[in-house]
Amino acid sequence: MEATLRWTLLTAVAPVAWGTNYFVTHEYLPTGHPFYGAAIRALPAGVLLLVLRRQLPRGSWWWKSLVLGTLNMGSFFALVYLAAQLLPTSIAATIMAGSPVALMLLAWAVIAERPRVLPLLGGGIGVAGVCLMLLTGTVTLNALGLLASVTAMVTSSFGYVLAKRWSAEVDVLASTSWQLIAGGLVVLPPALLYEGAPPHLDGRAILAFAYVTVVATAVAFAAWFTGLRRLPAAAVGLVGLLNPVTGVLLGTLVAQEPLTAQQICGLVLVLLGIVLGQPVAATAAARIRSRSTGADSHRCRKPVVDRVIPKGSCDP
Repeated sequence: MEATLRWTLLTAVAPVAWGTNYFVTHEYLPTGHPFYGAAIRALPAGVLLLVLRRQLPRGSWWWKSLVLGTLNMGSFFALVYLAAQLLPTSIAATIMAGSPVALMLLAWAVIAERPRVLPLLGGGIGVAGVCLMLLTGTVTLNALGLLASVTAMVTSSFGYVLAKRWSAEVDVLASTSWQLIAGGLVVLPPALLYEGAPPHLDGRAILAFAYVTVVATAVAFAAWFTGLRRLPAAAVGLVGLLNPVTGVLLGTLVAQEPLTAQQICGLVLVLLGIVLGQPVAATAAARIRSRSTGADSHRCRKPVVDRVIPKGSCDP
């Protein structure tokens, strides 16, 4: 149980880092360059991990890296970058909150990992909590931003399931670096073709990209794929709900946004949903059922009364 808790805490590094990414992208990075934004984020992060690991793909991992890099990194980063520019952070994060449910269903279809009752319940409670926490007012929605956010959620969930299926035999840091480099290379041609020259970056934008590259990409994805290897996909997906929680808390602490009673209730529901979906919760529930069954069995057992035969008497 302690080992499982450690892997859960390590996995949580990823959504917490990603929760800061929407704020950093919206506030400090140049608009109108989703492909360059994805390439600048992915390529340096992949090279950094490759330098640390110094291991190149072999055999089928060349094309697997391309597939996973496109799903998990290239298209995902570009779509998230676009959604962050076109939608309020609350809406983009709410849509992405559906990823745990998508991850459970895709894991069931692709790797036969049947969703259990507690993770499904946790997913429902968590998504409801995110809606309660973020949908607090009337906002103007952009159709392209909505499409980008939904597509990012579905493609990344599918990519994560494929990564869990394929990555058992390779080093997690190495496979993460291959995906990042492949994803960055995939979006570089569209960036050159459709966006022209790279965007001008001032000092703040350079620092923001450095943070996004190292913390919200290299460290975060290494932690995320480690969690996918060690934990059920449903549990990992629910940990991802820490993403919008981080966004709300960051808005309160940094942007001085008020934290309402409704948001606090939503935050509590999200945390409850995350806990319900973890293996620790399933283990605890099994122990409670076992103790209850044992107590009922003991209660129903008829006492055995020894018959005492008086001294000097005998049976007829």
